[in-house]
Amino acid sequence: MSVIAESAVGYDELAVLKLLALEGGLEGDVKISCSHLADRLDASNQTASRRLQRLESADLLVRDTVSDGQWVEITDGGERALHAEYEDYRRIFETGSAVDLAGSVTSGMGEGRHYISLSGYKRQFEDRLGYEPFPGTLNVDLREESVRRRGALSTLESIPIDGWEDDERTYGPAICYPATVETAGGDTYETAHIIAPERTHHDEDQLEVIAPEKLRDELGLEDGEHVTISLGENR
Repeated sequence: MSVIAESAVGYDELAVLKLLALEGGLEGDVKISCSHLADRLDASNQTASRRLQRLESADLLVRDTVSDGQWVEITDGGERALHAEYEDYRRIFETGSAVDLAGSVTSGMGEGRHYISLSGYKRQFEDRLGYEPFPGTLNVDLREESVRRRGALSTLESIPIDGWEDDERTYGPAICYPATVETAGGDTYETAHIIAPERTHHDEDQLEVIAPEKLRDELGLEDGEHVTISLGENR
């Protein structure tokens, strides 16, 4: 529940956010009164008003008060908070489910080539993934809906890559997820893994994919081309 913790609101406020979403707050402004919200929450008008104020202060919704109520719209941050809660329930009830992440190929910063070639990681890749990866990663910019869907990775089978150190520095751990890469033309590559380092310069909207071969060459990919990364039962 990292999104909720960071926004300094709790489960009571999240319940309000859920009710607003059910009434259309994700699609645009919805008109609501504190008395109506209080009835739905089985709480006082003051309590309902306080919860709305906290959600607004945390930038999870925006409000415009009028004489007979208020217009309310859930922000992108509010949608992410709800989606994080949704993924928690998926983790409880749908362990092992499939996840598809869609995005576009992009050029990386060259870090993948360096780190994947380091001996402390390479030995673990060979032992735990069953292959020595091509020295480089396929970088994918995720679409907005896939950024939200990314939290579902925590429900899937993963392969840990341990941190290690040499005489010069310490290298952090990572997690790998077995994956299949599919192009817009239908070509697929099955022996691949998403790699998620504990420390990375990439944002949540970017994925790094490793494989035994150079995926750009094997699938004929260039920057901007659409790909889908399938994990779990979809593989």
